Amino acid sequence: MDSSTAEPSAAAVSLASRVRGSLMGGALGDSFGYLVASDSIAAIRARYGSAGLLDLSQAAGPVHFSDDTQMTLYTVDALVEALEWANDGTAADETACLWLAYLRWLANQGVTPPASVPAAQPRWIDGQETLHHRRHPDGASLSGLAGGEMGTRSRPVNPDAEGCGALSRSAPFGLVPHIPAEAVYSLSTNGAALTHGHPAALQSAAAFSWLIHRIAVENLTLQAAALSMRDRSGAEPAADARLLGRLDTALELSAGQPSPAAVLGPEALTLALGSGAADQALGSGAADQALAIALYAVLVTEEVSSSPVEHFLNAMRVAVNHDGNSDSTGSVAGNILGAFYGEDCLPQAWLTLSEAPGLIRAMAQQLLKVTGSRD
Repeated sequence: MDSSTAEPSAAAVSLASRVRGSLMGGALGDSFGYLVASDSIAAIRARYGSAGLLDLSQAAGPVHFSDDTQMTLYTVDALVEALEWANDGTAADETACLWLAYLRWLANQGVTPPASVPAAQPRWIDGQETLHHRRHPDGASLSGLAGGEMGTRSRPVNPDAEGCGALSRSAPFGLVPHIPAEAVYSLSTNGAALTHGHPAALQSAAAFSWLIHRIAVENLTLQAAALSMRDRSGAEPAADARLLGRLDTALELSAGQPSPAAVLGPEALTLALGSGAADQALGSGAADQALAIALYAVLVTEEVSSSPVEHFLNAMRVAVNHDGNSDSTGSVAGNILGAFYGEDCLPQAWLTLSEAPGLIRAMAQQLLKVTGSRD
């Protein structure tokens, strides 16, 4: 199906609201999933009851987001820096800006890169205390950056890393206006190659940023954007068959669901799409599985939700209640919904509980400023 001619979204949502919504939605989904990150569904039910985790208010203490949101914000900062250079008339290497930004995140995690690595000049984001906490950082991201080599698409770092560390930080690429979706796909691929070299990880990150761009910038509906993402993934010269299969399954299972009762339960979800569960060697989850779970959660709950906030809540409950990498699946689902609805989908009660909302909004405003976007 050629989804490029699909009808655009009817929602009159500003790009500014979509940018803020996507970044904040991702952080809320990350925080929600972080409550049960890597727990089995049996453990989740034992702690929260037979229905699983239902609300952020069930947190036993202060709410925190994980390294997924930390690295997403550093992706924003890298793009802001590259665009600042461009706006001043100086060409900048976007991938180098990303690498240096991620190295600054690495330093905040207490890891010193090799002396051969260029010294990254500090920026405002580096002084934000919440980004200095270690929140179970992705193993492939740590090892890929600590090695001191800037990976490229042709020579990626960690060629066997298929986890979702690169996927879950890639939404910001799709939020940049005035560039074609192909450029977004390329930027995201290059950014993923800095730490995650497996085709499933590279292509999942690129597909995700393509999806966000088609929603936030090109105003497609969720279904049309998802079909467009599948089309672009299939057009890749060496398309990852596993990723294509996961996307196809997510699209098929979410089509025409008539009621909440038809939504797959956690066991069936894991059986159909995987879990995004952690790779014990690299400490990361499978990117293709995490993307498929998040996509399914967003699509399957759309028709049974009466408002943007209800859609967000329903999708989050599907996205995180499973045997797997719940912070990443929650984060990706939140990025998607925020990009579609803007800030209107964000539950006020969750915003009240959230960690560092001012930081997230400030980073969104920086991106909006350098791209010339206004409310």
